[in-house]
Amino acid sequence: MPDSPFNSPLETGLRALTVLNAIYPQASDIQRLMTYDYLLVHSADADGPESLHPGIPQRNGELLVRHALVQNGLYLLLSRNLIERIPEESGIAYRAMDEAQSFLDNLSSDYMRGLRSRADWIAITFGEMTDQELGAFIGQRFAKWTTEFQSLELAGDAI
Repeated sequence: MPDSPFNSPLETGLRALTVLNAIYPQASDIQRLMTYDYLLVHSADADGPESLHPGIPQRNGELLVRHALVQNGLYLLLSRNLIERIPEESGIAYRAMDEAQSFLDNLSSDYMRGLRSRADWIAITFGEMTDQELGAFIGQRFAKWTTEFQSLELAGDAI
């Protein structure tokens, strides 16, 4: 039986590629890409477009487990020469290569169109934020999400 494509290196790699292509020529480190990956599929959590993935309680924990998923997706993209590593003072960053645009142009499913439109939204909304500003934004949202989820759980216990 084949492995599931969901949260596979292929899926997370495609998500990372759509974001890296949208923010081109900027590069992004893995920490920022993990945040972008979450925002890409749960965009409504950040007052953006309708989320591509369902809003389930405790999805805020997803941010904590994304590192290996995104990293494996990046390795796949590197092996296909769709992104490049950029050494920076703070560590390694990743940037889309010229081939990324034409590769993505050949993917025309509704899901890919949704990813690309949300990646453009991320580039416009968060692309110019510093790491500190983005971290503060996510930190504020985490507090809100945690409170909302705990309220839902308590309401569920009362039923």
